[in-house]
Amino acid sequence: MPPPIITLDKLTQRFEDRTIVNALSFSIAEGEVFGFLGHNGAGKTTTLNMLTTLARPASGTATIAGADLVRDPNGVRRNIGFVPENVRLYDTLTAEENLSFFARLSGVASPDRRVREVMELLDCIAYADRRVGSFSKGMRQRIGLAQAILHKPKVLFLDEPTSGLDPMGIRMLRDLITRLNRDFGITIFMNTHLISEIAKTCTSIAVLSQGRLVFNDRIEAVTARYGDDAALEDLYLSVTPEEKLAGAA
Repeated sequence: MPPPIITLDKLTQRFEDRTIVNALSFSIAEGEVFGFLGHNGAGKTTTLNMLTTLARPASGTATIAGADLVRDPNGVRRNIGFVPENVRLYDTLTAEENLSFFARLSGVASPDRRVREVMELLDCIAYADRRVGSFSKGMRQRIGLAQAILHKPKVLFLDEPTSGLDPMGIRMLRDLITRLNRDFGITIFMNTHLISEIAKTCTSIAVLSQGRLVFNDRIEAVTARYGDDAALEDLYLSVTPEEKLAGAA
């Protein structure tokens, strides 16, 4: 087993008098595609916001690629890429202009060459001269992925990456995620609530419920014990409070 590239140590977030994320402690090995599963309101996005330095934890910490989240947030940022659920781009600029802007903003060496490299890698060179305001959500997600890997991060965070995509868009995005992990060794941390995507894409999973970690294991151990997607769904439902699921419907 490769060494951990992400380690959470009692990571906690509170808003006013509510504990949203409660003392999360677990690790993710380098090269994993990690699925972070939970109902709406479980605390997944709050956890992701802390790990991507968008929000400071109330207590606890984490290390990502050797950088401490609290003591060295800039070190964390140098090693991560992030694709939010709704990718934010400049609609009046072309895909290439957007990526060139972000490459320069990130201090990428030889930005024009790197932008072309990434667009070819993600099969979107044909869209280089089109304004992104005309793009479908699937194409915006692809350009968002391109932006996130311009600086060659070791870890890529994805927040509900398949939300709002049609079946073809989901499959294309899944193939891109698999390629980035397999061919470039990028560790993927993916927030999702889609059991089917967990089973097809991830190498390890965790389940969050009411801010607490209630399950964590490698996917082969899960499928060996529970079987197919339907059994995996039964597992998810068994560790997630029914009243919370009903509220998220």
